[in-house]
Amino acid sequence: MRALVTGATGFIGSHLVEALLERGETVRCLLRKTSTFKWLQGLPIEVAWGDCLDKNSLREAVKGVDHIFHLAGITKAIAEKTYFQVNAFGTENLIHACLETNPHIQKFIYLSSQAAAGPCRDGDKKKETDHCEPVSAYGQSKRMGEELTLAHARELPLIILRPCAVYGPRERDIYTFFKLLSKKIKPCLSGEDQHISLCYIEDIIQAILLAARSQESSGEIYFLSDGHDYFLEEVGDIFARAMGVKAYRIRVPKWMIMSLASFSEYFSKLFRKPPLLNKGKVEEILQRNWVCDITKARNALGFEPRVPLEQGARLTFEWYKKENWL
Repeated sequence: MRALVTGATGFIGSHLVEALLERGETVRCLLRKTSTFKWLQGLPIEVAWGDCLDKNSLREAVKGVDHIFHLAGITKAIAEKTYFQVNAFGTENLIHACLETNPHIQKFIYLSSQAAAGPCRDGDKKKETDHCEPVSAYGQSKRMGEELTLAHARELPLIILRPCAVYGPRERDIYTFFKLLSKKIKPCLSGEDQHISLCYIEDIIQAILLAARSQESSGEIYFLSDGHDYFLEEVGDIFARAMGVKAYRIRVPKWMIMSLASFSEYFSKLFRKPPLLNKGKVEEILQRNWVCDITKARNALGFEPRVPLEQGARLTFEWYKKENWL
């Protein structure tokens, strides 16, 4: 088997490349020459130089592969239109490259996001059949990527996966939470009891590999999480125990988060770098319920999460410590 992985230098992508190689597959990675290859160094991979916005490079990249794992995308950008150019139209470019050059692939896996569906409005877990209400430009661009992919479900055997917040070694967003805890600070949103879903990287990789082997109908969508929902404050306590620290709860008002986003966006435009925090991300942060239902993935894919949050938190912290991130 030969697999093409886009986004291979990223957090999830680099773990997927390792897992595919361990299974004996030949792995081709779509890489930009400006990418950081730290997690791929020394691995026996094929390299296809290109970009999801470069249609010619995609035609060469998809030639002769059996599986395509499309993980490339951006979570931070200076301008909102960039999210749509990369996450939506970049996905469409890859689909068209397959149709033109390799229409007989065995499976096309598109890694979307829970953000594409949006939060739960009724306090229940979000299901695949629920209406999509993304609250950020990132979420809207991922949903558009889904729609552009689904438009070709009769032409290509494809599956869309929507992971929740994923954590583990090499992850940099939830890492910020670990850094605050290391300073004995446990931030919580004032006046809100927030629920979230989480999933350890090892379980996400398991789900991606199961999807590649699945015989389910083309065009299906699956939520992914560890099967539990957590109070955000509870997550902070579990992470703190894994780190062996006693953190103190700090209530953060909404206006302060919005102000931080405004400052971050201002300096982003000034220095032409993506903001660490933008208003779209704040809209996601302020939602009370980011919980998803994985019943469909369990029944159809045989997905069964194996790593409980306590274990995953400990493994993640140990890696951060080993790598001197903390």
